[in-house]
Amino acid sequence: MSITSASHGTHLTRRLIQLYVGLALYGASSALLVRAGLGLEPWGVLHQGLAGRTGLSIGVVSILVGAVVLLLWIPIRQRPGLGTVSNVFAVGIAMDGTLALVPDVHHLATQIAVLTAGVVLNGAATGLYIAARFGPGPRDGLMTGLHLRTGRSIRLVRTLIEAAVVVTGFALGGSLGAGTVLYALAIGPLAQAFLRLFAIGAEPTAEAAATSAGEGAVVSRVR
Repeated sequence: MSITSASHGTHLTRRLIQLYVGLALYGASSALLVRAGLGLEPWGVLHQGLAGRTGLSIGVVSILVGAVVLLLWIPIRQRPGLGTVSNVFAVGIAMDGTLALVPDVHHLATQIAVLTAGVVLNGAATGLYIAARFGPGPRDGLMTGLHLRTGRSIRLVRTLIEAAVVVTGFALGGSLGAGTVLYALAIGPLAQAFLRLFAIGAEPTAEAAATSAGEGAVVSRVR
């Protein structure tokens, strides 16, 4: 085996590890936001609302919603990558696994600590899986696909999508609160910082950078 081939294999292995660690941590971070009980991220509000209405676990609901969103890629001619398909399943599984291990918290100081840990971990997880460059998650791909097909800005498209998600989730009984606001304000800068930290071999693409930055900056506009 040549040095180049060995280097390529190591590079690919690192990207795969980074992808799946990132997705697992994303699911774990979402579970911490649930346990904190101070409000969820926009899609988490929808997942929690649907879980309460259907009796399914929030992780299973996350998987089902991810699959439905992925179907919406067909008319906008987006092509999923390994990371896209993995995102659908890995995040929900990790979320349910973490919820099974982490008990509810009730004291405000503990809730704030768990919430803060969840938001920071979510930023790190976002940087990890996006920087691995195996394709965006279903929800991010929907945003960038609509951006490309409509010519509307990423910020506008994300605002409209997440406004609809939040309103629907809240109507179904999902949790809004201080944690939702903190997530909206913090996730963009955190994801950008971790995206640079975990970049592999090249600077992140403009689309990836815009995706991670939009997660916080856009949601804050619809509060």
